[in-house]
Amino acid sequence: MNIIIAGAGKVGFNLAKTLSIGHNVTIIDKNSEALHRIQESLDIMPLGGDVEDAKTYESFTDKEIDLFIAVTNLDNVNLISILVADTVLNIKRKFVRLQKQFFDGSKVQSRLDIDRLIFPIQLASEAIASLLEYPKANNVKFFHYTKEKLISVMVSSRFVPKVFHTQSYKIVGVERKKEFFIPQENDVEILPNDLVYFFGKEELISPLCEELELDTNISIQKCVVFGGDDLGVAISKKLIEGGRTVKLVEKDLSLCEKADEELQGKASIINAKYSSHDIFEEEALESADIFVAATNNDEYNIIKCLEAKESGVKKVVAINNEMEYYNLMHSLGIIVVRGPKMSAYNTIMEEISSTRVVIQKSFCGAKAMVLMRKVFPNSRLVGKKIKPFNVRNSMLLYMRAGELFDFNEKIILEEEDLIIIFTTLKESPKIKQWIYGL
Repeated sequence: MNIIIAGAGKVGFNLAKTLSIGHNVTIIDKNSEALHRIQESLDIMPLGGDVEDAKTYESFTDKEIDLFIAVTNLDNVNLISILVADTVLNIKRKFVRLQKQFFDGSKVQSRLDIDRLIFPIQLASEAIASLLEYPKANNVKFFHYTKEKLISVMVSSRFVPKVFHTQSYKIVGVERKKEFFIPQENDVEILPNDLVYFFGKEELISPLCEELELDTNISIQKCVVFGGDDLGVAISKKLIEGGRTVKLVEKDLSLCEKADEELQGKASIINAKYSSHDIFEEEALESADIFVAATNNDEYNIIKCLEAKESGVKKVVAINNEMEYYNLMHSLGIIVVRGPKMSAYNTIMEEISSTRVVIQKSFCGAKAMVLMRKVFPNSRLVGKKIKPFNVRNSMLLYMRAGELFDFNEKIILEEEDLIIIFTTLKESPKIKQWIYGL
C-alpha cells in the first residue's frame, strides 16, 4: 500500500515503523529534528512540509494513496490536512486522531468522508470505566460480531492452584512469569499470580473471576484519580457518570482549577503540591476501592500505584504510555490500561488489519491477537467444507447459533458462523494468510 502519515510524533513514528514492513510509507512533518530521527531509524521517506498546504502533496498527485493517517498533536491540523489532501490526491481510506471529545464525531466523519475517527482519550477513559462493571477483571474487550467477551483477570497470590475444564467458555491465554502462552488442552491448571484471558459469555466468566481474584471489593464506589490533565478529567467524568464518588489529585494548581470547572464540582479536587506519600493518610485515599494513576509519566504512575498498594488499596490501575513498562507493571500486580498514544496506535493498526469480513484485535500488550471471520448470508463460504489450520501456540474455535465449539475437525460452514482464532504475534502472519484465503 501507499501510505501517508501526517505527524512525526510518537504515534506517527510507531505507525511508520510497523507499516514500513511491506508498504510504501511517507511521513510528513515540519519538525526537521523529528524527521532526521526517523530517517536514521527507519527505511521510509520522510518529507519536510506543512500538512495543511496543498503544495506539500504535489509529488503524490500521480499516485493512488491507499491510506492517509493524520496524527499530529493538533486536532485542527489533522482535520485540515485531511481536507486539503483529499482535494489534491486520490485517497482510498482516511484515519484521523482527535484529542478533544467535544467534536461531534459522526457529523465530522460524514462531512469529511473520514473512514475512522480515533478519540484516544475517550478510549482510555472508557477502558477504565469498564472496570466498574467488571470489578474483578483486569480488562474487557468487546467485539462487533458477537456478544462474547474477552475478559482478563489477575489471579490472587492466595489462590490455591486448580485445574479448570473449559467447555462453554475458553481460556485463550495465560501470562505466567512474563511468558505468554495459549493453552492447547481443555483442562488448564491456573496458578497464583497468573494473568488469565477468558473468552465466552459474561455470565459464565464473572463467577470464575470472583473465584480467582480474591482481593478486590465486588462493588467499586470510591475512586481516586491521580493526574489532572485532559485524561485524568475524562476518566473522572466517566466514573462520575457511573455514579461513583471521585477524588482527583493533581500537584499543578492551575490544572486543579481547570478540572474543578470541567467536572462542575462533582469531584473532590485535591492539590497535592509535593505529592508526598503522606497524602494517602491525610486525604483518606487508602479507603478507595480503585486507584488510577493517569499521568503522562509511566515511572511516576508505577510509583503512585505502589504507594496506593502499600496504603491498602486493592485495585490499582496505571495508564501505560510506553510499551517497555508494560511487563514491569504486570509483574508488580498493577492493572495496565493503554494510554492515549498507545490507544491511538493500536486502534489504527487494528483498523488497518481488519476488513468488513475479518476483524482483528490485539491483547496482552500486543503479545497476542484474536481474528474473527464471519460467514455472511451471501458469502461464497456458505456450504463450503473447510479443515482447521494447525499452527503452534494458537487456538481455533467457531461459533454457531450462539454456541462456542472447538475447531479441530472438518466442518461445513453455515450462514452466520463465526471463525475465531487466538494466536501469538509470532504466529499471526500464517494465521492471517489462512483466514483471508478461505
